[in-house]
Amino acid sequence: MANKISTLQKAISGFQSSFWVANFMELFERLAYYGQATILSLFLRDHLKFSEVEAGQLSSIFGGLIYLLPVFAGALADKFGFKKAFSFAFFILAIGYFLIGSTGMEMFASFYPQEHLYWLLTIILIFTAIGGSFIKPSVLGTVALTSTPESKSLGYAIYYWLVNIGAAIGPLLAFFVRDLFGIQFVYIVSSISCTLMFVATLIFYKEPEANLIRKSDGLIVVLKNLFVVLKNFKFMIFLLIFSLYWLVFWQEFIVLPFYVADYISKEAPIEIIISIGAWTIILFQIPVNRLTKHIPTRQAIVFGFALAALSWLFMYLALPLALGHVISLGFLGTYDLAIPVLAIGIFIFSIGEQTQAPRFYEYIADLAPQGQAALFQGYAFLPIAIAWGFGGTIGGMLYHNFATVANNPDLIFLSIFGIGVFATILMVIYNFIYRKPSKV
Repeated sequence: MANKISTLQKAISGFQSSFWVANFMELFERLAYYGQATILSLFLRDHLKFSEVEAGQLSSIFGGLIYLLPVFAGALADKFGFKKAFSFAFFILAIGYFLIGSTGMEMFASFYPQEHLYWLLTIILIFTAIGGSFIKPSVLGTVALTSTPESKSLGYAIYYWLVNIGAAIGPLLAFFVRDLFGIQFVYIVSSISCTLMFVATLIFYKEPEANLIRKSDGLIVVLKNLFVVLKNFKFMIFLLIFSLYWLVFWQEFIVLPFYVADYISKEAPIEIIISIGAWTIILFQIPVNRLTKHIPTRQAIVFGFALAALSWLFMYLALPLALGHVISLGFLGTYDLAIPVLAIGIFIFSIGEQTQAPRFYEYIADLAPQGQAALFQGYAFLPIAIAWGFGGTIGGMLYHNFATVANNPDLIFLSIFGIGVFATILMVIYNFIYRKPSKV
């Protein structure tokens, strides 16, 4: 026991102070992001009176850019330093979230004429996404430069764990803010969170010494590397297939809020329901990793895809039976039995995510040509960006056509299940075509 404690203390001592500051700020940034992400669809449709399709389009713009722009923002963060990148990011995010929330406040109604609100909000969302795109490259860069070789693995584990803590607490906080003050004030809380982190950056964050002498690749090299990646047909096909997986995932933030508001209750805790995924990762990631560590990487990814699809099949089959039956959720109140059904569906999806997510990076390392492993890992967020870029619009169209127009929301869940099955089949075919005698 003493040896284990000594080893842990040695590992923790392998981090510079900026490591802890950066991860603390990432926790609050994720809290702000996921707090607003869980109610964005409802805010756009029910509060600002956009259609499901328009709400989906706006969600696609914001979510897609948040995950696409870091590819380029990382080069600028390297060039100008992480402290300046953090300061810029939180400054823009604080303003951006405030502006998004202000579009739904009566006191600012004269600033946002209804006939131009879609395009004004588009500009605000792009502005906010630009700021947010600097966070992940700066945090991950700080982790890399403030860890020792012995503590680096633990450093990334701490980062991943804190990201999910923020993703779990943010929606919970959003639920209480929406209930007590109104949905638009969720964005004010996100703005305050980012403002505090802007101040924390100025006071507590110190530029890693290694970054002061490190040379930046610059945007020219980043663009050249982008073409290197795009020319790798095998890798691009893999990323596009994975985009379908994340497209299914993001429907939790697009379709489920609409469904809960329209078919269960507008007061139902959709934020808490969606946060089940993050809580599941926090509690079960290590046990799931231990249970699946002997499954070959290719099979683990297919298994994760299959569970993602099955989670939506479960909701498709169980929701019609659960609707109209009441269950008490303690201090949260009494709600339709459909709420636990949705929670179980998200839980199933999350188990699949935990099964395949760590293997995703192993797979990329295996696909990367000799000497290009780091370059290819840099594009790991591209499938998420592609999925968000199209997922909002697709989800909005599915809901509008099947629920709003046809009044048959069950077809939405069946359609998303179909996308999940299609992705799983494509991954099986991909593995067969590109099979080779190796551990993966």
